[in-house]
This record gives sequence, structure tokens and C-alpha cells, in this order.
Amino acid sequence: MSDKTTGGRPGNLPSHTRSFIGRREELGRLERDLDPGVGTDRLVSVVGVGGVGKTRLALRAAGRIEGAYPDGVWLVELSPLHTAGLVGLAVMETLPLSDRSTRPVIEVVAEWAEGKRLLLVLDSCEHVLADCVAFVEKLLPLLPGLHVLVTSREPLGLPGERVLCLDPLPVADDAVALFADRAAGSEFTLDDTNRPAVEAVCRRLDGIPLAIELAAVRLGELTLDQLRGLLGARLPSRLDLLSARGGEGPPRHQTLRTAIGWSHELCAPLERLLWARLSVFPGDFCASVADDVCAGGPLPADQIPGLLTRLVEQSIVRRHVADPARYRLLDAVREFGADWLRALGEERTVRLRHRDHYRRLAREGCAEWNTGRQAAWCERVLTEHANLRAAMDCALTEPDGRVALAMAADIGFLWRHCGYLRDAQYCLDQALANGAPPGPDRIRAVWTRGAVALLQGDLEVAANWAVRCADAAREQGDPVAVVAAKYLRGGQLALSGRLSEAVQVLAGAPRLPVRRDWFGAAQLQVRVALAFAHLLSGDQERARAVAEEVRASSAACGESWAGAFADSLVAQTDLVRGDILAAVANARTALAGHALLHNTVGAAMALDVLAAGVVAAGDGRRAARLLGIGERVWELTGRAQMDSPDLMATRRSHELRVRGEIGDPAYEKAYEEGRTMAYEEGLDYAAHSY
Repeated sequence: MSDKTTGGRPGNLPSHTRSFIGRREELGRLERDLDPGVGTDRLVSVVGVGGVGKTRLALRAAGRIEGAYPDGVWLVELSPLHTAGLVGLAVMETLPLSDRSTRPVIEVVAEWAEGKRLLLVLDSCEHVLADCVAFVEKLLPLLPGLHVLVTSREPLGLPGERVLCLDPLPVADDAVALFADRAAGSEFTLDDTNRPAVEAVCRRLDGIPLAIELAAVRLGELTLDQLRGLLGARLPSRLDLLSARGGEGPPRHQTLRTAIGWSHELCAPLERLLWARLSVFPGDFCASVADDVCAGGPLPADQIPGLLTRLVEQSIVRRHVADPARYRLLDAVREFGADWLRALGEERTVRLRHRDHYRRLAREGCAEWNTGRQAAWCERVLTEHANLRAAMDCALTEPDGRVALAMAADIGFLWRHCGYLRDAQYCLDQALANGAPPGPDRIRAVWTRGAVALLQGDLEVAANWAVRCADAAREQGDPVAVVAAKYLRGGQLALSGRLSEAVQVLAGAPRLPVRRDWFGAAQLQVRVALAFAHLLSGDQERARAVAEEVRASSAACGESWAGAFADSLVAQTDLVRGDILAAVANARTALAGHALLHNTVGAAMALDVLAAGVVAAGDGRRAARLLGIGERVWELTGRAQMDSPDLMATRRSHELRVRGEIGDPAYEKAYEEGRTMAYEEGLDYAAHSY
């Protein structure tokens, strides 16, 4: 996982793709409130009904003030969350923080953000309000440099919270200007003759921006007079069911639901059905997945691309800002679609189809993990994270625990290798909580749970899962599963410093042909752990021989995860041999492999080795910078040197050598230069070292 940047600065604010109409006074006030040099309030909430433009205003203000936050403005989108207790995890996954420990999220975030000046934008808090309150209430007092901007339909209600209640746009000017801007694609031009009709439309819609946008795009198929007339008519009674749910809310919320419902009525029947079925996607999605999940009954798959295009033209569906091949629904539009899906009696059916699509996707990813498609699968897992999480949540609520177990085994494995350790731990613990029937799925789930614990440095837990995995593998009678189980026990012993025992366990694993699926990845990781244990034991030649075997097997498969670790181990033996050029080259190769898979722990280990090679080559200042870059990357993992005493001692020896070469003042200066580099900048610097 890497630092994200916007315009060269830390942060992840999206670029603006649409014009910003009005809100000058609110924008100015919000900028002042967010400016740490002017305002004194560290918690600011933009509150208003759905569709009133809270997110657009918040992002515009945050973008204009981001220079005041040298450590970034970070947008945390909460609308995809469906399970309580995940707000902190969503924050941690948004930040450039790849923590692999089991510590409380608050503690991890607070430690990373200590001494930093940053702005968190928590978007769409209303459905997880209690979690947001608990998270912000605990975090703000710990971090004087942290400011939080919230968008929600109601405030958090915390002391010191400054609330900006966002009203709809004034009809006579800003609302009319927005309508004209959004209708421009229909060759509409605002003038004195049509202004009264536009004002009437905007007044009917209470000046709510989303409602106005949905109406304006209809001018391509309706005249302005027809539009005005339809808005004045009562909606058909079959929408009453959907309107009733919001009947207890504020009048303007009713206006939005009415406007969305009116836009819904103007859609063709199959467009409405697709809209409803698309509501099962918690975030963004691609067209091919929409085909698979949403087709069926009266909605044939071959019509979905055209219907999706029509929904985009009507502003029901939006193209993703960063990836035009992906789509998403705005929250209010998704809510309406979900209500309609429920009214149709299709909610469970379509959610199960969504679950099953991602169940097949995860199974395919595990089947191809130990191949040349590994990097592509890593990117796929990162892109589809919200959908995988929603599918996993759906499986965990179903009575058939076997499906949840199989999905947790597959999705947990992918999450473990792509940096989502906490998600993997959660789903595996849930799926395994009530016992699991014997079989391959249980073996994969238990193995992955133990492998997660190893990367988290939770060695006592890892030892427990190692025993359970070994028992399950023997029970199943699969020789490859027996080999895979050796990784958990041997890895746990090696990280605990019990190196001779680790070598005995790992070396005793039978040498079987390496498979191309997840089992093959486990087989390679057994050999990586063995090479690691040999290296820490001081047996350089055996370490190198095993690492070279792993490199050859990795190259034959086309995979990178184990191969990059092997490259790093070979580089360390190069150093012992005195072959400095080879050490630097192999360390850089390892770094490139880990960067390809966003493997932060692997990248940190490779940086330590590279620094040792560079100082041995005589460039102490560059080595000090590399140690600083490495320290920053280790900070992202939450566990410096994986808490291994041997790895910590090795890094300390590198630091002492560099200090001895260039002196303490030069070391401190160069080290700090490296430590303050952004992740991608640091990796780029390291890639061109020596």
C-alpha cells in the first residue's frame, strides 16, 4: 500500500470534473473554519438533507485549503459500509498506513498521525453515526494537528463541533444557474423568456441540487413546458410505497425522494429494473459485472450495456472520476433503488447473485494466484474491495455456514496477500467461530488465518492455528496441505527466534511439484521461511541455495510474491560474499517485485538490505536516505522489522556502519531527508540507487 498524492502532495482528494455553482458564502465560511491558521474548531460538520450538495461543498473547500495541511487531506468514503464497527478500519485503509498488527485501530492511527497536520473528511456519516462519534471522540484529543470535516444528514453532537447547516440553493439565481449548466448538453440556453419556467421548476424542487440535476438532463427528451407540467402532476400511486418510508422525515427530504421518484417514473421499465438491481453494489462497479449480477427474467444481459448508457445520460448512474470504465450510484439514488428492489421482492435474490459473483471471482483469484496473473489479481482485489467486503458480509448473514467458510477462505487469502489483514482476520474469525466441517475449505481457512497472524506478528495466535491446520491437513490426507501447514509452524518458530526448531520443521516438508493455485503459493512460502531461518542461523550457503530454488520456481510460475522475498534473501547472501553490485541489483529487484504487489513489509525488508549494499559500495549518505525511507515504510506496517529481534539487530548494525562512515550530523540530515519522502517518491529514489 502506498502513499496517495494529489498534485504531488499527500492526500487522495478526487479531481473536480463538474463546474461548481453558487455556495460562495458557505464555501468561504467553510474555508475559514478549516484553516488551522484562522479557525479554532477542529471538528466541522456540513449537515443537510440528501442531495443538497454536502459532499461537493466539502470537497471543494477541502481542495482549496489543502495547502494548510502538509500531511494531506484524506477523503474517507463511508457509504459502502454496511457493518457496524468498521469506520476506524475505513480510515486506516484510506491513510498511507498498512498496519499489519492486531493493535486497536485508534492506537495505530494515533501513532501514525502523531506530530502530523492533516484533515480527515468523513463523508456520508449518517448510517454509521454512532461509530463516527466514537471514533472522532477518541481520536481528536490524541492529535492536536488533526482536523475532521464531516458530511452527514445530522451532526455528530460532540462538544466543540461547528455545524454548517446547508440549505438548498436560492431559486432565483444559483438554482437557475445550476439548471442551465446541467441542461447545456441538451442545447438549452437560459434567457429572459424561459427563465420564469426554469424558476418554477427549481422552486418545485425546493432548490435541491441533485433534484435539479435529475430534472435538467431530461430536456433532451422533454420540452421545458412538459418538464414543468410533469413536475406539477401527482406521482402515480405505485410510488407511494417508496415515498412512505421517508414520510416522517423533513419536507425537503420528501422533495428529494419525490424528485428521484419522478425521474424514476420517466425511466423505461427495464431502466427502472436495472436501477433497482444496481443498488446492491456498495461502491463502484464495471459494466461486465453489472451484466452478471443484474441480468435475468425480463432483463436480458445483452440489453444491459445500452440501458446503463441511458441511466448515465439521465444522471442516475455516474461514471467514476478516476476510471471511466467503472460506474457508481449517488447515495440517495442508491437508497431509492434499494427501496424499489425491496418493493419488487428481489432484494435477497439480487444480493445473493452479487455474493455469488464475487464468490466466483475470489475462487478464480486463488486458483490463479501462483501464476503470471498474480499482479493483475492484486489490482483486481484492491479495486473490488468494497464489493468483496459486501459479498462477504452477505455470506456471513446467511444460514449456510459452508458458503461463508468457502468465501472467507478465498477472500481472506487474497486480502492477506494484498494488505487487508484486518478484513481477512475479521471474516475468517466469523466463519470459523462456530466450528467448520472437515474438508478443503476448512484447511484453506485455517491456513490463511494462521498466515494472517504471522504477518501481524501475533505469534501465540499463529502457533494455535498452526496446530489446527496440521491436524486438518492430516485428517484430509492431502500431502500438499500437509506441506502448507509446515509454513505456519516453521514461520512462527523462526520469528520467535527458535531458529534450529524452525529449520527442522521447514526442512522436513516433502518436496512436491509446485501447484499453480493458492497451495502453490503456500509451498513457496515454506521454502522462503526455510531460507529465512537458515539466514538468521548464520548458514549463508543453505539460505542462498533454498532462496535460489524459490527464485527459479517463482520464475517458472510467473508469480512475484514469494520470488521478491527470495530476491531479498539472495541479496543478503551477496553482501556476505562481498559481491556488492549483485547485492544492490538483487535488492532493487526485490523492491520492484514487492512494489508491484503493494507488499509494504516486503518493500521495507528490501530497503534495509539495499541500504546495507549501498553503504558497502561507499555511498553512506545515500544509504542513510534509504534507511530513512525504510523507516517510513516500516512505520506504515505498524511492526518495525516484524518485531523480529534478529531483523532489528541487523538493521541496527547497518545504521551504526553508516554513522561510522559519514558521522552523526550527516547521517541525521540524510536520514531525515529519506524519512520525509512520500512512499512512491522514496521507492523511485531507491530504484535508482547506486
